[in-house]
Amino acid sequence: MRVDDFDFDLPTENIALRPVKPRDASRMLVVRPGADQLIEDSAVLSLPDLLEPGDALVFNNTKVIPAQLLGFRDRDGVRAKVGVTLHQKVSANEWRAFVKPAKKLRLDDTVKFYGNDDGEDELKLSALICEKSEAGDLLLRFDKSAGELDAAIAEVGHIPLPPYIASKRAEDAQDREDYQTVYAEHKGAVAAPTAGLHFTDRLFDALKKRGIESHFVTLHVGAGTFLPVKVDKTEDHKMHHEWGEISEETAQKLNEIRARGNKVVAVGTTSLRILESATGDDKVVKPISGSTDIFITPGYKFKAIDGLMTNFHLPKSTLFMLVSAFSGLEEMRAAYTFAIENGYRFYSYGDSSLLFPKGD
Repeated sequence: MRVDDFDFDLPTENIALRPVKPRDASRMLVVRPGADQLIEDSAVLSLPDLLEPGDALVFNNTKVIPAQLLGFRDRDGVRAKVGVTLHQKVSANEWRAFVKPAKKLRLDDTVKFYGNDDGEDELKLSALICEKSEAGDLLLRFDKSAGELDAAIAEVGHIPLPPYIASKRAEDAQDREDYQTVYAEHKGAVAAPTAGLHFTDRLFDALKKRGIESHFVTLHVGAGTFLPVKVDKTEDHKMHHEWGEISEETAQKLNEIRARGNKVVAVGTTSLRILESATGDDKVVKPISGSTDIFITPGYKFKAIDGLMTNFHLPKSTLFMLVSAFSGLEEMRAAYTFAIENGYRFYSYGDSSLLFPKGD
């Protein structure tokens, strides 16, 4: 398909720069392809009533790290600033990263990171450029490892806000709380699984009271999620790898839920992607621990889920392609038009939607 098929006009006033307070007070658009009423206005707090006892929500418990670093490269008496966005951990002391200006860096260059962004404070961390890939990212080998490296990154790094927010305002201390789910556990994400940002203790309590199960998987969201699609045809786009995991216990429970006729609903496209990566054509979820570059576009046959809770996505993005594959391109065009015209808030800090699949 052509990437332009997934384009739409989004007024800037629909882009959320901050989340609502409390975080479970967001609106939610329900989309039911094939139903008498395609679109229904609702709210996140109404989620328990939109599901049935015995259904299950699947959450991504990855934890966002302050993966955006500002460093300096010194060469021949000239100092240059280097912007680094970590996106995939390779080993205890190595990360793949998107770097600006990548073309001006050479193999074996050293990038230094200081206690402030002026490069005048104490040296906290340094990294050697070990590899430059055709995909545009670089392999960095740091002078610290494991927990020491994690602590140094936390000290010098910034929360990597999506470009559509970062272009409007700077990251601040509030983002360290806002851009993290309340159930975040495993460090490694460069971007938040934003559908989960709406959940609070009171919403979890309401779900439990309704008899709706909560299960957790992990997918460390990479910076590739922010990259624009630069090709004309979807089949020419290359996804970056992201590491994920589903335990044997969780896989077994999800299979039992569907076997008894209940629904499995992914909270976020990241949960969906690791679930689909772990599920065969027999629709059985299997344990998984490894990387995935699954790319879902219309025509894909979903195997693992019966519903998807997700925020509103960018035009021509891989995520809008994914929701169009799940609920239908024309249906999602209609839903997004309704959302825009009715003041829904878009993107990471925006409102939510609850999508159901379009039948064959």
